[in-house]
Amino acid sequence: METLGSNSSCANGSLITLYCSSQQVLCQIVSDFEPDSSNNITLSSWQEKVKKNYGFFIGVGLAVFSSFLIGSSVILKKKGLIRLVDKGATRAVDGGFGYLKDKMWWAGFVTMGLGEAANFGAYIFAPATVVTPLGALSVLISAMMSSYFLGERLNLLGKLGCMISIAGSSVMVIHAPEEEKIKTMNEMASKLKDTGFIVFAVILVVSTLVFIFIIAPRYGQKNILIYIIICSMMGSFSVCAVKGMGIAIKGFFQGQPVLHHPLTYCVGVILATSIPIQVNFLNRALDIFNTSLVFPIYYVTFTSMVVTSSIILFKEWNSMSIVDILGTISGFVTIILGVFLLHAFKDLDITWANLPHTYKNPVPPPTPEPTIIKLEDKSILVDNIELPIPEEKPKVFTIHT
Repeated sequence: METLGSNSSCANGSLITLYCSSQQVLCQIVSDFEPDSSNNITLSSWQEKVKKNYGFFIGVGLAVFSSFLIGSSVILKKKGLIRLVDKGATRAVDGGFGYLKDKMWWAGFVTMGLGEAANFGAYIFAPATVVTPLGALSVLISAMMSSYFLGERLNLLGKLGCMISIAGSSVMVIHAPEEEKIKTMNEMASKLKDTGFIVFAVILVVSTLVFIFIIAPRYGQKNILIYIIICSMMGSFSVCAVKGMGIAIKGFFQGQPVLHHPLTYCVGVILATSIPIQVNFLNRALDIFNTSLVFPIYYVTFTSMVVTSSIILFKEWNSMSIVDILGTISGFVTIILGVFLLHAFKDLDITWANLPHTYKNPVPPPTPEPTIIKLEDKSILVDNIELPIPEEKPKVFTIHT
């Protein structure tokens, strides 16, 4: 392209002729261009910058707030179930729904709903492999609150478990994976069509049905893992559905035709199905088993299921280095160990006072003073003399006839 100016000046009104191959274009300057040296950032670009720089921290903050609400809701729901037993109504484990009339249980349900809403927002801003492990904080909160409201005292090992779990959560946040960018429902649909995820989903659905209709009626009231495994398997579906619903909501506000996409309604149906099943079987577990046992086991199994499904569906670990992978796994194992310490030794009376104390140079115990007996105390001398007892020989009797 060649430029030929018919007017040597570049002021307003000047003409410039442009040649491109055999084409000729005559242009006229109508205004001067003055580059803006200041940071002229529009509102939309400012919002994108805030989301890019602080979206991760917003997600983490929502996850922590969600943990507080969920940990509190478990205590409220347990109190409601206890009041239901005291009234003599049909228990939840026996198929009763009397807790639906209890205000305390509804308070716990609403609190859990708010916690799940905050958790919903956390999954929108942060990867699932970061939000889910932060649920350990809800275990710690429920443990501390149960010591006040349910009469469960937190001993020294329990406090140590709290500190270890918080440290593990911090390690996982530091080594958090980068989230794969999925902005449209079409991209989400392509992820769901992956062969690995389809196989995983089929296995999970079949296993859930077997547990609900075969294993739970026989062993649900005897083994604490049965109801909790059902909740965890359904939770893996609900988390993926929440992620998809978050993409749909963001796309809706960006003007994308998400309401015409069938996947939007599919994830809605999954949420409407999985959440009531989780609530039902979690109530059954809380009704017959101790809260301090149900919640940590539920956390561990739920986290394992969600992390596995997230890895298979969203492939959030593809961009992680070896150091980040080892750091994330180490943090998760640390959380599990902390939760184990928190609840495995909850019945032991362990405090700083009754711990065995050792010293580098132990002080020998004082030697007892010897008893001094004077010679004139003859009666004492005689009493202190130990005389040997003669052995009695066997007697032989001879009978003459």
